Parts: sequence; C-alpha cells; structure tokens
Amino acid sequence: MGKRWEKFQGIRIEREYKADYDNPNFMKELFPFSEPPIIEFDGLVPPQHIPDEIWLTDTTFRDGQQARNPYTMKQVVDLFTLLHKLDNSSGVIKKTEFFVYTKRDKEIVEKCMSLGFDYPIITGWVRAHHKDIELPIKMGIKETGILTSISDYHIYKKLGMTRKEAEELYLSVVKRAAELGYEEVRCHLEDVTKSDIFGFVIPFVQKLMRIYEESGMRITIRLSDTLGYGVPFPTASVPRGIPKLVYYLRQEAGVPSEFLEMHMHNDFGVVVANSVAGWLYGASSVNAALLGTGERTGNAPLEQLIFWYVGIKGTSKNMNLSVITEIKEYYEKEIGERIDPQKPFVGEYFNVTRAGIHADGLMKDPEIYNIFDTEKILGRKPLVIITDKSGSAGVAYWINTFYNLPSDKQLSKNDERVKAIYDEILKMYENGKEGYVSNEEMRELVRKYIPELEVK
Repeated sequence: MGKRWEKFQGIRIEREYKADYDNPNFMKELFPFSEPPIIEFDGLVPPQHIPDEIWLTDTTFRDGQQARNPYTMKQVVDLFTLLHKLDNSSGVIKKTEFFVYTKRDKEIVEKCMSLGFDYPIITGWVRAHHKDIELPIKMGIKETGILTSISDYHIYKKLGMTRKEAEELYLSVVKRAAELGYEEVRCHLEDVTKSDIFGFVIPFVQKLMRIYEESGMRITIRLSDTLGYGVPFPTASVPRGIPKLVYYLRQEAGVPSEFLEMHMHNDFGVVVANSVAGWLYGASSVNAALLGTGERTGNAPLEQLIFWYVGIKGTSKNMNLSVITEIKEYYEKEIGERIDPQKPFVGEYFNVTRAGIHADGLMKDPEIYNIFDTEKILGRKPLVIITDKSGSAGVAYWINTFYNLPSDKQLSKNDERVKAIYDEILKMYENGKEGYVSNEEMRELVRKYIPELEVK
C-alpha cells in the first residue's frame, strides 16, 4: 500500500500503510490481559459526519437470545409484531436478524415472514461456510449476515488459520452469495476493536468493496465490538476509538456511510455512547436489541437508541413510541422478565422520585423534574415512591397522581390532612420501618384522613 497521509485539524501525518499477511498482531501493549486494557490517545480529532439518513437494526432474536432462555415461537412472533408497531412503517427500525439453522429456527422465520410486514425486514445470519450461505436464500431471505472474524485472536487462536487463509475464505463466501442472488450481505467484523486496522481490516474491506462494484450486491460492513473495548472519544486511537474507526473505514476503505453498521457491547458500560458515536462520525446504521439483551453485559438497548435517534434527527419519523411501554409490559407479564427498575424508559422507577424536593417541583411544573412528557409519549405518568425523605410535597403528589385528581381538586403540600399523613409516615420510620411505604399502606392512611377519596 505504501505511504499514506492523514489530515486532522490542519495537521498532516505520514503513516506507513500496507497489508501484513505474515505476522499476527496481538497488541499486548493495549491488551495485556493480566491487567485492564489500555486506551491510546493521539490527540487528533476526526471530522464529525452525520449521514443524511440513519437507522436502527435489531438483533433481539439473534445476539439478544445468546444470554437468556430462548424465546418461544409465540414470544418471537409477538415481539416481532411489537417491533413492527413501534416502527409504524417509518423505516427507522429497518431490519431484524434471525438464525436459520434448526427446524425450529426456520419455522419461526416462516411464521414471521407470513405476517407480511414492511418493517423490520427479516434477514439471516450464517457462518462463513459455503453450505451455510445457501440456507437463507433458499427460504426467500434476500439479505444475510456472515460471520467474518477479523482480529488475530479469532483468526489464529479460534479458527486456527492465517490472515491470508481467513481472507480467502471470507471473500469466496461473499462471492458465492453474489452468485446465489442475494441483494445484500453483511460482513460481521467480529472483534474489530481488537484487530489490526491498517495491516488487515482496511485491505480486506477494500476487497469487499471491489466485489460490490463488480457484482452490484450491496455489502454492509458491521463493526462488531465483540468484547466492548470500543470508546467514544474522538482523540482515542484505533482499534478502540470508535470515531476514528468509522472515519478510516469511510476514508481509507471507501465504505459509504449507508454500508456501515455498528454492533456494540456493554462490557465497559459505554454501549450507547459508542453506538451514537458511530452515527455522529459516519455510520448510518446501529444494531441493537430490545432491553439491551445479549451476550455477557448485552447489546445496545434499542429502546434507548430510539430517543438518541430523535435527538439527532429532530423527529420520531412517525414511530409509535408508546409501544415501548407495551414491550416493557410484555416482557414482565408474558415472558416473566425482571427488568432493572431503574433502566431508562422501561424500568419501573425510571420516572419515579423518592425525593420530597423533586416531588415539590413536579407539583409546580412536571417539566422541572421529568425528562419529557412521559405520560404523552410513553403512557407513563411521573410518580413518587413514599419514604421518610418524601416530605409533605411527595405525599400530596402521590395522592393527586394515584387518585387521578383533576387540577381543581388537587391537594397541596400545605393541606393539614397531607401533613397529618406525613407525620404518621415519619412515626412509622421512627418505630423501625424499613423500605418504602407501599401503595396499600398509603391507601390506609388516606382512608383515615381523607376518606372521601376511597369512597367508590
């Protein structure tokens, strides 16, 4: 490849840039294993580039099932239907991927295909084997993911291959997909944030782009942060720096934004930040799963990224966001899932406060302590949980909300009956009560001091 130049903030840097098929590079200076991994910063900032069109893809039924009990066929069909309702023909949740190996896998896919939904589009997922690549197309699926493990850890230690052997296999399977008539394949660059970007990733992806140019088959490059090593900081170097990783794939490998997709994991707690960084620096697509389910610490939570989409694009594009609450209730009631009560947008307490000063603000104006109109957008009123820290404002807010009192009937924190209830609550804690005051305990106090509210 010879020498290459990169230019950031007016600074021109010369770098040796060539494919290396001879030696594995395990980058022990960054990944010592006996200690936490190191982040390298070069101080250079790539230009931000938000694509004109961005979207989400879903992996709830693929990676999302790899760290939980498998969904039943009914659960998959129901959740697939809820994804369709959430997208509401906007095309923001563009695709969802399925395994296609077992008889059960195929029956589930066929059932979902029979529903005839426009979005999300059903896609497959296979290993880089010539036999496997035939499976989705035989079912009428026109797009599939192909596992193309890219780090030397995977190539040399897991697959037992050299870089050259792995590249030849991957390219032959992609060419076979074009011969079979696929409209699109996704090459999943597994473990890309632990890989040799200049010595192997970019030369390989350049060859994939040439296959696209020759065959016309769209080839999406999925940047798979398999162990969650990615960081969202623009000055972080590759392979861990997500902004620069996306930048180099666009600028050096020639991948159009609409062919770049992020697939992030949450091992270091920045899965949403890394996903959004992908959008901000030039990747059109972000892959996610409902509730962030997935291997180990999970994938990016699809319901959270929807709100980042709205924030970036300034529109919900016709999505029906109230379906997020339906999805939450389905997981809890039909699947029996225990959702972290503080999980954004779907947790029981995500818009609930225990602080009296916050409750006082909510009573004066919900915009003070609620992130947005959660009742209008998600069908969930902001609530309070009563403890000895709630104050009379919290008690008044609980009463007004629980009994759905009209504005002209609502009680203030200065109401003597409200103060009496709070005094009793304080006595309960002085006498050893632990935890919060339950709704039934609150109702008992209301029956005592404001009985007319409990009259049916």
